Amino acid sequence: MEKNFKRYLITTALPYANGPVHIGHLAGVYVPADTYVRYLRMKGEDVLFIGGSDEHGVPVTIKAEKEGVTPQDIVDRYHEMIKKSFEDFGMSYDIYSRTTSKIHHATAAEFFEKLYKEGKFIERETEQFFDPERNKFLSDRYIIGTCPKCGNDRAYGDQCEKCGSTLSPEELIDPHSAISGAKLVKKMTKHWYLPLEQYETWLRQWILEGHKEWKTNVYGQVKSWLDGGLQPRAVTRDLDWGVPVPVKDAQGKVLYVWFDAPIGYISNTKEICEKRGDNWEKWWKSEDTKMVHFIGKDNIVFHCIIFPCMLKAYGDGFIVPENVPANEFLNLENDKISTSRNWAVWLHEYLQEFPGKQDILRYVLTANAPETKDNNFTWKDYQDRNNNELLAIFGNFVNRILVLTHKYYEGAVPALENLNERLANSSKTTSSAKE
Repeated sequence: MEKNFKRYLITTALPYANGPVHIGHLAGVYVPADTYVRYLRMKGEDVLFIGGSDEHGVPVTIKAEKEGVTPQDIVDRYHEMIKKSFEDFGMSYDIYSRTTSKIHHATAAEFFEKLYKEGKFIERETEQFFDPERNKFLSDRYIIGTCPKCGNDRAYGDQCEKCGSTLSPEELIDPHSAISGAKLVKKMTKHWYLPLEQYETWLRQWILEGHKEWKTNVYGQVKSWLDGGLQPRAVTRDLDWGVPVPVKDAQGKVLYVWFDAPIGYISNTKEICEKRGDNWEKWWKSEDTKMVHFIGKDNIVFHCIIFPCMLKAYGDGFIVPENVPANEFLNLENDKISTSRNWAVWLHEYLQEFPGKQDILRYVLTANAPETKDNNFTWKDYQDRNNNELLAIFGNFVNRILVLTHKYYEGAVPALENLNERLANSSKTTSSAKE
């Protein structure tokens, strides 16, 4: 039997502020989350709906490099675009903030500092790839090469977008700089790591034994990671864009985006609670709160392993999510959505081309949601669902109700009576008519 909760904290994955959001994002994360939040509010539940932009990812700096502007220019532009798109689309966030805010920088730095002082990190010097032309260490996304699994010669140092494989820079064939094109060399550098293996037993008990009701793709991926054995995960990077590492000998280093970004859920909660005069800790440190993360399937490891381990390491009463629903991917006209090829239906463009038609898209993405497998969006299906389901079936239903309301109740909805008594009277009337 599910526990009764006093309040619900619902979060959505933070989109990178290096471009607009598209229908794949909507179907995978944002429409399901907003639907659930609306349902909870209709039930009269106490709900806090948290969203925001992830502004420190390497994709942001790559975009800035290409355009010859600063990373701040990029995130300012796309944060406002994404925020407005969500508002126009009807997303019912309590707050949609950003990870460049002062409150987020302070929260993320304090989080790292507490774990650092308590000895929760491992400090290591390792060889990392270095661009000799730009005189800088490169993070995974700045490194490109040939994927050892499918042969794609544009694979990144963390993932091959063609076959979907998770990679490390060392696995790439002929790794070179995505910025200068230079052949990379290796140099020693120091970083801090979160020893995930220390939390394996707890993760198994919490998820594999305690949450067998989770979606198959989420549960299965977590089990696969745990069965393969967890390894220490670096939580810092050699970059000049991000939350500075709050340690004296860490100049030129920032928090790794996947350490920094999920803390955004906490800092955004703090921000809205400060405005409302509310206590943020009741949302994050109370067993009476049910926390649910809505994410895409490519974010499962971060929300089900890394972020929970961070919260467990921090302690101080932080709760972990009761559920982490992750949808599969949505394709477009039988082809994978690709931002690099501009093969997508962008939300801001849809809202410009189809003003006032937000609910049609919400309906189509809900009816065709990629819940258990990758699904396909086509404009023909969009048209058919609008004409055959919304207009023909639902429209006819609404029309019949209106006609009958005018015919029997003078166009006004009657006051609600005792339903059992009403049904009983209706049954007696039917029996009398038969006699």
